[in-house]
Amino acid sequence: MSDQIVPDSERNSISGGFVARLPQLPRDLAMLARFDRPIGWWLLFWPCAWGLWLAGQGFQWALLGWFLLGSIAMRGAGCVYNDIVDADLDKQVARTAVRPVASGRISKKTAWLWLVALSLAGLHVLLQLRWQAKLIALGSLAMVAAYPFMKRITWWPQAWLGLVFTWGLLVGWFTIRSDNLDALAALYAGSVLWVIGYDTIYALQDREDDALVGIRSSALRLGESVKSGVAIFYGGAIALWAAGFWLLRGDWVALLTLIPVAAHLLWQVTTLDADDPANPLERFRSNRWAGALMAAACFVVGNAGA
Repeated sequence: MSDQIVPDSERNSISGGFVARLPQLPRDLAMLARFDRPIGWWLLFWPCAWGLWLAGQGFQWALLGWFLLGSIAMRGAGCVYNDIVDADLDKQVARTAVRPVASGRISKKTAWLWLVALSLAGLHVLLQLRWQAKLIALGSLAMVAAYPFMKRITWWPQAWLGLVFTWGLLVGWFTIRSDNLDALAALYAGSVLWVIGYDTIYALQDREDDALVGIRSSALRLGESVKSGVAIFYGGAIALWAAGFWLLRGDWVALLTLIPVAAHLLWQVTTLDADDPANPLERFRSNRWAGALMAAACFVVGNAGA
């Protein structure tokens, strides 16, 4: 069993441990949707919460629950689609060669059926939103479909991932309101830079294999400057988030809410060690806490004085 769990599976998490104990077929389906790696759905979910809480209508627990369910389903669907498209490439990379489709344990036909099932779960979530948010959410589908091909044509597939993975910020905002688009644009641009930073860290795991098989990534493009590159992306994210908060409230006190998330991102950069195999994955996974700290800032800025 253990040799069929990918190296970056969170085996010690609740979901990772549960997946490892499943029978073969459901385990492979769960791994195909990355249920053993909950970090992905947290990174997809937090921007949804940012937009929702910045809109200033309180906690909105029911909507938060729908967004979490949608993040789990659609992140899973995206991963299944990615593995179908990338099966031949995955076979050539040590970390991904044991994935269910690449290894042949799951056929592409079964993978497509699983993709449809996950997408239907996402559709159910979509139907809970008001029409403006529905349209915004549907606008991401073309970008999601194009993402697996970006690593073949650009050194910056992380930038495309940033556009896709933070789209929930727009959906969350438009679920409640449709104004202050200048502030929203600044916050979205900052969120894209955040994703480029953390996914560059993630890509450090595969630099040698990626170079051998011709996969492009920001980690390879930055070379020995990867640490300073991540620092620039994270610094730009904080600056743009601050601009978005200012455009939304025009209150210097609101900018103080960014200090915790800025400190966390600074910790990531200063402690990043590209030569330690475990370090980049740990720093990448810590972005679930960066997302939570940013969510807290968004709630305070959106609801203070409401």
